Amino acid sequence: MVSTQEALQRAREADLDLVEVAPQANPPVCRIMDYGKFKYERDIRQKEARKKQSRTELKEIKFRPKIDAHDYGTKKGHVERFLRGGHKVKVTIMFRGREMTHTDLGRKILDRLVGDLGEMVTVESMPKQEGRNMIMVISPNKRYMEQLARTKALEPAQQLEPVPEPDSDSDSDSDSDSVPEPVATAAAPDPDEG
Repeated sequence: MVSTQEALQRAREADLDLVEVAPQANPPVCRIMDYGKFKYERDIRQKEARKKQSRTELKEIKFRPKIDAHDYGTKKGHVERFLRGGHKVKVTIMFRGREMTHTDLGRKILDRLVGDLGEMVTVESMPKQEGRNMIMVISPNKRYMEQLARTKALEPAQQLEPVPEPDSDSDSDSDSDSVPEPVATAAAPDPDEG
């Protein structure tokens, strides 16, 4: 335990900073350190921690009750891509006008989507009607994704077949003789011109 003036004097002599570590303690606890270096190392540690951390976002995809088969396939592909990325997906069926009387069509599309995705997906919230929209939230099945990642890691890397090199035994002069000479052609007169 030293006085504040003495601590400041020691910090100046060492060309370092006097940093208060625990201000609530009695007496307050201070530390002599290079504060700029401390902040830099702390920022590096936080940046590394953020890299290792995985954030899941809520992605949204919208369907209509009268969706075409090709459009359905495209949007299903987007949902698969979001799920493979580890994100949750909010699937919305939008109804307009008289479509509100046929909400069962929207429910069938959601059921079909879950059936097509199979083991890849778990339903977090069942389809529910909110105004003119029917909403369902799905998330990736963790076990299925881990198994998929393991099988991809076990697959051997595809090797490209080597491109065959041209024969070096043939004479380079003979190749130049076999190339045909360009032939000049005259353009035919245009019959529309008069």
